[in-house]
Parts: sequence; structure tokens; C-alpha cells
Amino acid sequence: MASCVRRGVLHVLLVLGLLVGVAHGRRVHHVKGFVRTHGTSFTLNGSPFLFNGFNAYWMMHVAAEPSEREKVSSVLQQAAAASMTVARTWAFADGGDGALQTSPGVYDERVFQGLDFVISEAKKNGIRLILSLVNNFKDFGGRPQYVQWARNAGVQINGDDDFYTNPVVKGYYKAHVMRVLTRVNTITSIQYRDDPTIMAWELMNEPRCESDYSGRTVQGWVEEMAGYVKSLDRKHLLEIGMEGFYGDSMPEKKVNNPGYQVGTDFISSNLIRNIDFATIHAYPDIWLFGQNDAAQLAFLERWVSSHWKDSKRILKKPLVFAEFGKSKRDGGYTPAIRDLFLSTIYRNIYTFARRGGTIAGGLVWQIMAQGMEPYYDGYEIVLPQDSNTQWLISRQSHMMLSLERAMRNAQAEEKHRLQDALP
Repeated sequence: MASCVRRGVLHVLLVLGLLVGVAHGRRVHHVKGFVRTHGTSFTLNGSPFLFNGFNAYWMMHVAAEPSEREKVSSVLQQAAAASMTVARTWAFADGGDGALQTSPGVYDERVFQGLDFVISEAKKNGIRLILSLVNNFKDFGGRPQYVQWARNAGVQINGDDDFYTNPVVKGYYKAHVMRVLTRVNTITSIQYRDDPTIMAWELMNEPRCESDYSGRTVQGWVEEMAGYVKSLDRKHLLEIGMEGFYGDSMPEKKVNNPGYQVGTDFISSNLIRNIDFATIHAYPDIWLFGQNDAAQLAFLERWVSSHWKDSKRILKKPLVFAEFGKSKRDGGYTPAIRDLFLSTIYRNIYTFARRGGTIAGGLVWQIMAQGMEPYYDGYEIVLPQDSNTQWLISRQSHMMLSLERAMRNAQAEEKHRLQDALP
């Protein structure tokens, strides 16, 4: 009975909070304190922390050119106006044009200052960052560049999956981690590992391993690298960057995969002690190519539900829906179809967050500024040009912030009740 009463109070507080949030516009989030985890929840300064956010992988790359930095500023300002409070972006660009790391251990200071600017601007706009440290794919270098560097140095390399096991390549990665985490921002004068603007580090964007579909090879790498990151930085949260594919540790769960494996194990890898929260991605338009929208949406709802349950009951850690989007390049695409896709995800995130916590927010792929056509990948959202989508995103932000506020108020009420009960 007591739990039912608390749920009723929470619902009333939530409705009132949502009305207040819509009436008075966005709540400004000041970047003070580090985001923590407590069981299956995120906390900030001891209170629940929920969010709505976005991906913008391109920010460091664009900010490396001072004349283009206005694009970064405008997107962060627009996101803040839509009450988005978390952004995910790259802290890597390995080899090739515009590289941050031009060769192992050699960095372009101009590009690093671009990342300094991104962090500084995010702080100004009350947006926290999830910074990814390397790519699985060849875009911006990634695993292929690391193993090529080793080949160039005369190391015997069998393939890209040696990234996970070769001592030389792992040394390159660790050196990059050290360089990024200990970087002193030239604008704020704060070392990255001391800056609460950064919510979390991400080991890799979408790790995969074709030579070992069981997930054990990737898991060994995650265990080693998670320990290394935590040896340098205990203040920030850490996540892997996984898409959510199930592996061999619980084979009965592989039925939830989209018909194949990618060499990762959502359960066993996220159980690693130094991993603070789990992530999932979802691109049913790619993973279930050729299936209709109804089938893709049905898969999407199963995907979110299964990972929410597993994060809550098995991992006992928070979950973030870290990438999702609908491509304009899909056959039959319309803005209405994309908005239905986003609405479905947002509804699931909000519903599960309200029902039992664990899932704390989502990061849509991806927000861009006006005049960025060369960066378009089909998933781009330009907020001033996509008014309906902007409204959906803003509504989700207000709903998550109102739920957070209701949880915080309920927490305070419970604390006062316990204090009043003391003799």
C-alpha cells in the first residue's frame, strides 16, 4: 500500500512539474558536480539525474577551424534551448586529413584546441559530454588506423581484430587515453579528467570483432582498458560504447539480436566492475533492411524492453539509449515516418524511466548546424529547419526533466518522512 501511495504522489508531482516546465521554458542546468551512479540510477549532487540529449560527432573536427566554430556554438545553444543536457561526440581523429592524432603519440595542437573549445562551449550551455576515445570503423581512423600504424612499425599483424590483443596496438591506445584524460584545456585551464562538464568516457564507438563472435575477445580488451582508464580517472563515469548485441554468455538472449552477432556480449562485458553504465544503439532501417516500418518498430520495442529488463535485473546498472535515428535516404522516407520512429523511442524511454528507473535518457543521431551539407549522412537533424522534430525533441526533454524533478521531490518527501519518524 505504501508503495502505491508513493507512486501516486510521484504521478501528481510529475504532472505538475511538466506543466511548470512547459509554462516557464527550459531549466538551465549549471555544470556543477560530477554525474555518479547509485544502483541503476544516475545521480547528480545526490539527486536523480535524467536527460534528453543528442549526438554530434563532428564538433571537434569543425571547431579545429576557428572560423567554423560558430556552428558548434549554434548547435549547443539550440540544443540547450530545447532543454537537451547531454551530448556525445568524438575525442578522436586518427590519421588522415584533419587528424587529432597524426601518428602514434603525435598530436595536432590546432585540433586539440578544437576539442578544448567544444568542452568550453558545452559548459557555457549547461550540456554535459560523453567523449568517445576511438572508432571501431575506418571513419576518422579507428581500429584500422591503429593496426596500420603497427604494420608500418614492422609489427606482425593478422587483421584489424589484432587491435584487441596485440601489445603494441594496445599500447598506442593507452597512450591516447593518457593524452586525452590528462589534457589541460587551453580555454578553461582545467584538466579533462577534473572537468565535470564531461559526464563519461566511452572506450570505443561500436566495438565489433569478426574473428570471435562469442564476445570474449572484446571482453578481454574492455576489462583491461576499463581498468586502465579508472587508474587515471576515478571522477568520471565509463561506458563501453556497445550497440547492445547479445553474445554467448547467455545464448538464450541472442533471439533478441537482429538475426546476427557482431562479436560483443552485452551482458558479460557490461558486468565488468569498472564499467559504470550500459548503452544500446538501434538502427532497424539498416539492421532489418528490406523489412517494413511496422516490423522495424516492433523490433525496436523488443530491443528496448529486453535491454531495460537486463540492465535492471542482471547488470543492476543504468542504461542509456546512446544512438538512434531514421535515415532520409531510406526508400519511402517522410518526415512523419521519422517522427513516428523518434516518438516510439521517446515514449519507451520515458515509460521505462517512470516505471522503474534504470534507463536515464536517449541521444538522437544526430544534430547539425545549418550549412553543414558535406557532413550529412541521412540522419541529420537541423533544428531550425525541422520544426516538428524540434518540437518532439523539446517535449521529450521537458518530460524527462519533469520526471527528474518529481523523483527529486519524492526523494525529499521520503527523507523528511523518515526524519519526522525519528524519536
